[in-house]
Amino acid sequence: MILKHFAFCCGIGMLFFSCGNSEEKTFPKRENISESVYASGLIRARYQYQAFANANGIVQEIFVQEGDTVNIGTPILSIYNESARLNRESAELNRAYADRQANQTRLQDLEMSIAYSRSKYQNDSVLLERQKRLREQGIGTAVDLEQRQLAFDNSKTGYEASKLRYIDLKREIEYNERSAAKNLSISRALESDLVLKSEVGGRVYALLKEKGEMVNAQTPLAVLGSDREFILEMQVDEYDIVKIQRGQKILVSMDSYRGEVFEAIITKINPLMDERSKSFTVEGVFIKEPPVLYPNLTLEANIVIQTKEDALILPRSFILNEKNVITADKDTVAVQLGLRDYQKAEIITGIDEKTEVIKPGK
Repeated sequence: MILKHFAFCCGIGMLFFSCGNSEEKTFPKRENISESVYASGLIRARYQYQAFANANGIVQEIFVQEGDTVNIGTPILSIYNESARLNRESAELNRAYADRQANQTRLQDLEMSIAYSRSKYQNDSVLLERQKRLREQGIGTAVDLEQRQLAFDNSKTGYEASKLRYIDLKREIEYNERSAAKNLSISRALESDLVLKSEVGGRVYALLKEKGEMVNAQTPLAVLGSDREFILEMQVDEYDIVKIQRGQKILVSMDSYRGEVFEAIITKINPLMDERSKSFTVEGVFIKEPPVLYPNLTLEANIVIQTKEDALILPRSFILNEKNVITADKDTVAVQLGLRDYQKAEIITGIDEKTEVIKPGK
């Protein structure tokens, strides 16, 4: 019994020893490999923006529903503001009061005054010349001549003054008319701000306020954007941004299309880094868009930096410290790596396709 027990234990020991010595091995293979940079982000509608109204008040009426298509200038909602309406009505009254036609009587009164002053000036001029001729003939006194000269001077001054008053009044009426028209335009513009209109042709993706709610100039009221064109908005780490260039290929996966990969290209690199996330915003467009897209769908992307065909490839789990491999003979061999992704790496020097390597232990 003791011998049987000893043999059983030895058998169990040999089994554990054999299992403990099992090693995962592989050979390098020739494959294509791409180096890529990982990025995460969202789908955005092109020209997507939050709409604000440059006015304070209460949402009076909503003209569209979420999902509706709109054109540039389509009314989205209106805001009620009593003071804006009263200001516009006051400006209309001022404009009517300052109208040139409404002030024609004042101009006509001065025109009549000018005509009278001109007639008096001409008459006094004739009388002065006559008094001068009489004086030359010894008729009349020096006082009579002085009175005629004084009357002439006064009528001349009155005539010139009436012309100046007419010019001033005309300029005043023109100024008041233009000023009232400008004020009316401003009042109408402010009142038109009470109607929020679409700045793009596309779709209403969200209405952020309901009828009866109070809003101000800092309150976003709606989200609008293109209903046909979408862009990829991705965040790239600052350590990888120097590798990114416009025109590079992107492989995109989305939770909405599980198991599918879509191709896109880089179209824009925003040069300012976000200090909080230490990342840059990179934009791209699909080469062929998925059939259905919505703003704010999440995505994961691999931006392809470079690709190499028929490269000698080894899984990265078989590479020790990114510089060595262990051969089947237990030798540690230094290797030079080339392109690499998250699972495999290119072997440039150190081993070949006939070299069997062992997966390093953890």
